[in-house]
Amino acid sequence: MSYFSRLTDIVTCNLTHLLEQAEDPQAAILEIIQEMQEGLTGAQRSVNTARHSEDHLREQIDSHRSQIDVWMTKVKEQLQAGADADARQSLLRKREVEDLIAGLAQQHDAAIKYREHLSTMQKALEARLAEAIRRRESLGVPATDAPSNVPDYLLDRQSITKHVDHDVEAELARLKKELTS
Repeated sequence: MSYFSRLTDIVTCNLTHLLEQAEDPQAAILEIIQEMQEGLTGAQRSVNTARHSEDHLREQIDSHRSQIDVWMTKVKEQLQAGADADARQSLLRKREVEDLIAGLAQQHDAAIKYREHLSTMQKALEARLAEAIRRRESLGVPATDAPSNVPDYLLDRQSITKHVDHDVEAELARLKKELTS
């Protein structure tokens, strides 16, 4: 039985409800974890692909920016040589490159937002997987061999508590300071 048809199903699922409806909650939690791990693998691939696309667009923009300098050098050389018509054509080429850069910049901005969205989804999937692993432990189901794509800090309760995000530490310090002032 497939529990999830989309990654958003994993993020929005009510694990308690799924387990209450299952005939065998111990078997169900293992299947749920497997599906979550598969979803996480797909999310990781998507984030990597989006990051590659973002980098590729950045490289294209940088390459075209260097072309602007080449065209400007040509314009100046042509003006010094008295070739106004050629200088005018070179300026038109420079503007074409600027327009191309503007279009690529919009695509790059969209690629950044898309990668950020996918990264957020990946973190949400990791959080749900960590919850499912904790539920597996509370049901007394032994851990099975985890695939290599699952971050170590998600594998068991002890590892989860050892993994402390720097942002969490910073927020904790800020709250402590707030409470003492």
